[in-house]
Amino acid sequence: MSEQPTCVVHKFGGTSLADAACFRLVAKIVAARPEQRRLIVVSAMAGVTDQLVRAVHVAGKRDLGYRDIMATVGARHRQTIAELLSVEAANQLCDVVTRDLEIIEEVLHVTTVLRGYSRNGLELVSGYGEVWSAQILAALLQQEYGDIDWLDARDVLTVTRTDTAADVMWPESRVRADAWVAQRGGLPRTLVITGFVASTEEGLAATLGRNGSDFSASIFGTLFDAQEIHIWTDVDGVMSANPRLVTEAVTLPTLSYDEAIELAYFGAKVIHPGTISTAVERNLPIFIRNTFRSDHPGTRIQLKSGATDQVKGLATIESVALINVEGIGMIGVRGIAERLFGALRDEGVQVLMISQGSSGNSICFGVASAQADQARNAVERAFFAERLHGQIRRIDVTKGCSILAVVGEGMAGKPGVAAKFFSALGKAGVSLRAIAQGLSERNISVAVDAADTQRALRAAHAGFYLSKQTVSIGVVGVGSIGSTLLRQLSHRLRSLKQEFDIDLRVRALASSGRMLLSDHPIDLEQWRADLDARGEPTDLTRFAAHVYDDQLPHAVLIDCTASQEVSELYGTWLERGVHVITPNKRANTSSLEYYRRLRQANRTVGAHYLYETTVGAALPIIQTLRDLVQTGDEIVEIEGILSGTLSYLFNSFDGKRSFSSLVTQARELGYTEPDPRDDLSGTDVARKVVILAREIGMTVELADVALEGLVPKELTKGPVSEFLAALPKYDAHMEQLRREAEAKAEVLRFVGRVGRDGNASVALRRYPITHPFARIQLTDNIVLFRTNRYNENPLVVQGPGAGREVTAAGVFADLLRLASYLGASL
Repeated sequence: MSEQPTCVVHKFGGTSLADAACFRLVAKIVAARPEQRRLIVVSAMAGVTDQLVRAVHVAGKRDLGYRDIMATVGARHRQTIAELLSVEAANQLCDVVTRDLEIIEEVLHVTTVLRGYSRNGLELVSGYGEVWSAQILAALLQQEYGDIDWLDARDVLTVTRTDTAADVMWPESRVRADAWVAQRGGLPRTLVITGFVASTEEGLAATLGRNGSDFSASIFGTLFDAQEIHIWTDVDGVMSANPRLVTEAVTLPTLSYDEAIELAYFGAKVIHPGTISTAVERNLPIFIRNTFRSDHPGTRIQLKSGATDQVKGLATIESVALINVEGIGMIGVRGIAERLFGALRDEGVQVLMISQGSSGNSICFGVASAQADQARNAVERAFFAERLHGQIRRIDVTKGCSILAVVGEGMAGKPGVAAKFFSALGKAGVSLRAIAQGLSERNISVAVDAADTQRALRAAHAGFYLSKQTVSIGVVGVGSIGSTLLRQLSHRLRSLKQEFDIDLRVRALASSGRMLLSDHPIDLEQWRADLDARGEPTDLTRFAAHVYDDQLPHAVLIDCTASQEVSELYGTWLERGVHVITPNKRANTSSLEYYRRLRQANRTVGAHYLYETTVGAALPIIQTLRDLVQTGDEIVEIEGILSGTLSYLFNSFDGKRSFSSLVTQARELGYTEPDPRDDLSGTDVARKVVILAREIGMTVELADVALEGLVPKELTKGPVSEFLAALPKYDAHMEQLRREAEAKAEVLRFVGRVGRDGNASVALRRYPITHPFARIQLTDNIVLFRTNRYNENPLVVQGPGAGREVTAAGVFADLLRLASYLGASL
């Protein structure tokens, strides 16, 4: 067990010090810390530095509006002080703020007179926010806990200015730090320090640049020999990706220094790079913590991440231009790259990414779009002679790009990381313009079109951070079958995730009139209430787009309707890469042209189209037939009782009751459609016959099926009541058919048949009482496959073939079959 550190630096950012309540929270966190010495580095209150900088810019334009800005800044600090401190302490500190504001007023007044600002003036004014917040926190801690002091970093930290920030003068700073400590007889238990600010050797005010307070924390951790640095902010730690763009982003428990530097370079809001480089020298661990969730461990940045993850984080740089320099005169010529990048350096152009083929025929590099023209002109001048003589043929500039980087020490020496990255982007339809990877294998960077940035980031993140079997699900139709499916899913989702790493996320539901879209999994225990409360008019185009979420690896749309309109969308969905599962028979019995389109999309795009329940609910009829065909067996004939309703009617038709009375009873029991003619017509069975025929390669249209239904022609139209009233007129005919069959020891069965000769038919037929069709339960479906292998003794599939429970279970089985295709080990 590691020893407790004796001295720890805590840096609190602007969002952690936004108002009086935040100051109190910070004070509470500081007071609860166990270490002997606590160095508290603070930023300005949220937004104050921006206001101070804006005041300088406004004054430089001779705009007296800077006074309003400063009045707002002053009032905010006085209000915060008044809320936190006793009257006496508040008055004393407010006097300090007032004197500082008078100094700032003088500087800004001079700025207006000179019609411009100097760097000295800007850095002096912009640093006061930290000076005030440090004094406020120190006064609050002194009032509540005692033994507190504060340090104005400008009295200790000495820097030399650079073009954009400052370099620390370490020997001078350490001498001043030691002198400050000696003057006070040692470090107090709690020392509040201003972040961001410093001074030059000449005593001029200076700053460390944007996010410089992080850097201050690392600097003072070094000067005062701290053992840890805690950066407190408003997030739980370093995220695996920008959570504004990737809702699935997770907090990283650990990062190495190198990983953090890579992510910081690519714009991830990790930490100031200077903070890391300073910490590396003393191997100081850095913790990124959440002020508002202080119990969360956050992210630990250390020498080695200690984790086995191949990829730690993903980040992007936007507004990038790619410049490609190409020509045969570059091949084998030494010094080309040196001249190219030397010219860019001399122009002050920062190169973000470099990509070059081994032939040396071209060099591609990325720069900020704002520097694209400057970079091109520099290259044109550097290679003027080569351009003139045709040795360099082209210098192309492509604007509107972004760079996406995946970072992780675990990538080194691990085969397949790049393949996983590129595969995820390819599946998302993202085209790569350039690729770069260093020898360390810690970073793979790609350039993509700006329009593809978010999709590429989400797809890559999903490829590395989510289960390969994470599926975004949309259910169309939440009636009998759909609602039952949702109930069945709700009972199994957790165990599927725990046992098999199958992450099924129902993110969209639609009825005929309303739909519910959610970025997170819908609560399947209360989906009805959510649909009523948060639903919106159904728009299946938006519905499908929402389900096809590029930050999730896979998407499936489950159609639990009997709608022709919905089935006509399958082609578009499949061609987009969305898997489709359905018990709806309409698509597979539409025109052959459309059917072939669905199968083609299945083969070429790789989207799975599963429809086992279109023929026999949960019975494995389609899968059995497919296995027979794919293993080379030849189908001689398929016969089947494919309607649970008609199975019930003819199982029950034993002469004790009339056929019409059985139809009425079946309707009352819910075995038939509201209009029994939908069942008795045989059209539903004909559709199933077409599906089976097409499955074995027959070019059959629905109109080609020889259909002999049970609805008399004169009763095909009119209200259901009239049909039921007239049906007894035909009982005698039905009874005669039954008796004829009984006399020959046969039974009546309504059967669909597909033959090797290409014929497909649906009709009422007679079978011996020894036949499998004569020995079924009331509502069973049964299919008999006669093949070359199963000729004398046909293969039989039998069981419940209707009902919402078994049909929903069949759809669920197709969903799990899809998960298996996607890699699940079931």
